[in-house]
Amino acid sequence: MNRQHAAWGFLAPALLVLGIFFLLPVIAAFGLSLTDYDLYALADIRHLRFVALHNYWDLLHQPKFWSALGHTFYFVVVGVPLSILVSLGAALLLNSPWVRGKTFFRTALFAPVVTTVVAVAVVWRYIFNTKYGLLNYVLGLVGIHPVDWLGDPHWAMPAIILFAVWKNFGYNMIILLAGLQAIPGDLYEAARIDGASVVQQFRHITLPMLRPTLLMVAILTVSGYFQLFAEPYVMTEGGPLQSTTSVLYLMYNEGFKWWNFGTASAVAFLLFVIMFAVTGLMLRVGRRGEAA
Repeated sequence: MNRQHAAWGFLAPALLVLGIFFLLPVIAAFGLSLTDYDLYALADIRHLRFVALHNYWDLLHQPKFWSALGHTFYFVVVGVPLSILVSLGAALLLNSPWVRGKTFFRTALFAPVVTTVVAVAVVWRYIFNTKYGLLNYVLGLVGIHPVDWLGDPHWAMPAIILFAVWKNFGYNMIILLAGLQAIPGDLYEAARIDGASVVQQFRHITLPMLRPTLLMVAILTVSGYFQLFAEPYVMTEGGPLQSTTSVLYLMYNEGFKWWNFGTASAVAFLLFVIMFAVTGLMLRVGRRGEAA
């Protein structure tokens, strides 16, 4: 057996697992999106009909799809920069030589990531409570009237964003902290000798050296935030007035509430196309930044 055949022999088990558990379901879902697979077809497969691209065409003419897409983009555009800023700030603090108890704070800040959404949602629903919530109590101390965070369509999505950022920023913080610790200390030492301030060190050393890590974190966060589902599901159930219904939540409703599996699969593939395009654009912009 030559080396090429031996390499394929080692790769074969992994490729087989990927084919069965990833590629095959994707192909099956795409096939479903080209049919009118619904509750009737679920009871009797003879009711299944091939409709080609009708599900995609129908979705693109439905206001609820564009509304869900708008809510998702709102969540991504506001939530991703906020999440990265909080993550970067926490990573910089934990990387500072003057901070004590780093192990404790690293564990405490990462704890929300591994805590189930349902469990922490109970606490955050209390924090957002209009009458007894901690957030409104703090706002009341500075003379701001209570806000119906989860019942007002204008405030529901910001509340979801706040909750999601708190829940997920620890994951990015760990990645950014690893990136910060990989920057050679000699660069900072030389900059201090040259009289560079902390802000100048951050601008001319930290940010350029951290750029590949930031790009990876941005892509991971964008991909994750496009799949917004758990937070509105446990906090607002897509309301009020569907103001927190995301594309993935719409897919869930179509598939598991209305039993329109064909339409739900089409929603999933449209979301995949959007995520693929946004990720490709981010990679292109990132490579141009590195080349400049």
